[in-house]
Amino acid sequence: MMVNSTLSYFILGAYMHVGGLKYFYFMLTAMLYIVIVISNTSLIVVICMNRSLHEPMYLFLCSLFVNELYGSTGLFPSLLLQILSDIHTVSASFCYLQIFCLYSYVNIEFTNLAIMSYDRYLAICFPLQYNTLMTSKKAVIFIIVIWLYSTGKVLINLSLNIRLKLCGNTINSLYCHNYLVAKLACSDSKVNNIYGLFGVVLTILVPLLPILFSYMKILKVCFSGSEQTRQKAVSTCTPHLVSLLNFSFGCLFEILQSRFDMSRVSGVLRIILTLYFLLIQPLLNPIIYGLQMSKIRNMCKHLFCYKMLAGHRDAM
Repeated sequence: MMVNSTLSYFILGAYMHVGGLKYFYFMLTAMLYIVIVISNTSLIVVICMNRSLHEPMYLFLCSLFVNELYGSTGLFPSLLLQILSDIHTVSASFCYLQIFCLYSYVNIEFTNLAIMSYDRYLAICFPLQYNTLMTSKKAVIFIIVIWLYSTGKVLINLSLNIRLKLCGNTINSLYCHNYLVAKLACSDSKVNNIYGLFGVVLTILVPLLPILFSYMKILKVCFSGSEQTRQKAVSTCTPHLVSLLNFSFGCLFEILQSRFDMSRVSGVLRIILTLYFLLIQPLLNPIIYGLQMSKIRNMCKHLFCYKMLAGHRDAM
């Protein structure tokens, strides 16, 4: 796959001159990235190392946490370099790689959350048949399909973009953005526009249908079921709904910002809206799932207490 030979680099035009404050922003961003890596990695290790957590729901969570690491790594190292740099340029090949990482991250996130909603529907509406309907083996197959489907869809979109002849190289963003790169095209981009619309429909409708179906069924069972059923639904669905709504709003902010004139909005607010879904989601998911899911919370407490005791014994 060849990068457009007439273009060797892009200019990221959304960065502001902040003088000496860039070192403060660098430290703040680096700390956030470290927190994201430690929190998500810790939960992945907890799930992988404890056989009692090798259940479909926790396997889907593990896939979600891996995706948070994947998406964050697609953004933060580049962001840290750009913060310290006085010239905000990025090579064309790296720009397309970043587009692939961030767009596949978004697709995987939505699809993973959709499968998780279907898993909760089976657990709440068919508790006796759940272990047959959703096994760990089926969960692994679902996860593999999610990642292959999402990355494949983005690869097609990216390959269409790479063939375009570009008549500019300035992207008004903090990172490489597929839509903004396509706007620079001066060659025929009808195929890109058609596939772009098709891709948006797939990205939204494919996850939305199982989510709506699952929660309509769950609500129906909650209204007609026992108090215990309602409590189970609330405890297991609340983190999922918070994660889904947060990510949806974050993506909506970014879509609106990239497609409409935001020159009247302050630069700081535009930066916050741009980074929202790539920053808050990887921080939020480990917190809400780590605190809300009792098995994960208890395992983390057990691991922490064990390390504290082991350290105390070594000190003695």
